[in-house]
Amino acid sequence: MRILVVDIGGTHIKVLATGHRLPIRIPSGPAMTAKEMARLVRDATAEWSYEVVSIGYPGPVVHGKPVSDPCHLGPGWVGFDFRRALGHPVRVINDAAMQALGSYQGGRMLFLGLGTGLGSALIIDGVLEPMELGHLPYKKGRTYEDYVGTSGLKRSGRKKWRRHVLDVIGRLRAALQADDVVVGGGNAKELEALPAGVRRGSNADAFVGGYRLWAHARRPVTRSVSVRRR
Repeated sequence: MRILVVDIGGTHIKVLATGHRLPIRIPSGPAMTAKEMARLVRDATAEWSYEVVSIGYPGPVVHGKPVSDPCHLGPGWVGFDFRRALGHPVRVINDAAMQALGSYQGGRMLFLGLGTGLGSALIIDGVLEPMELGHLPYKKGRTYEDYVGTSGLKRSGRKKWRRHVLDVIGRLRAALQADDVVVGGGNAKELEALPAGVRRGSNADAFVGGYRLWAHARRPVTRSVSVRRR
């Protein structure tokens, strides 16, 4: 099966398909609507061959459908017919959950995605649960996302931001009893040494996760996904 993976971010949309090595990057931003995303992806991949599509969506997804528009993109995502717009069967999953799928190696793994906001997902013995931990209250009336997202990096500076990130990792790791923590997302590169039991993810893991969504093609993907170990 040839799969197209679409990883939607606040600044770029990255696409890659089975049989290709280098992803295509498409600028996004606050004006990016669902309809425009679909048009740009179709145009960018016009010469590629694929049968199905995986979409990593930067917001809550329930039963394969977005339930709110992204904070950092334009409107029109809830209720959008991705299959009709892209011309192929589509599976939609939270973007952090898709990257978590691609980085999973077994056990109880917490994924934290440092990007425009804070993405999160938990996998326990192969069962994935997308989460929205970034919106929980943290300090001074602000959320985790306010401190460790891109706005927090710009406001606090790199040195203080790194301290906040390590504190957040420690708190969430203890609360969820994770024995493996993966830190991914575009801002993970800003970190230096990581604590024991914490490893750096790769943006390429999102594409692996997108491929894994179709690993069991006859099994519907709902809120939780069963994942085989590598």
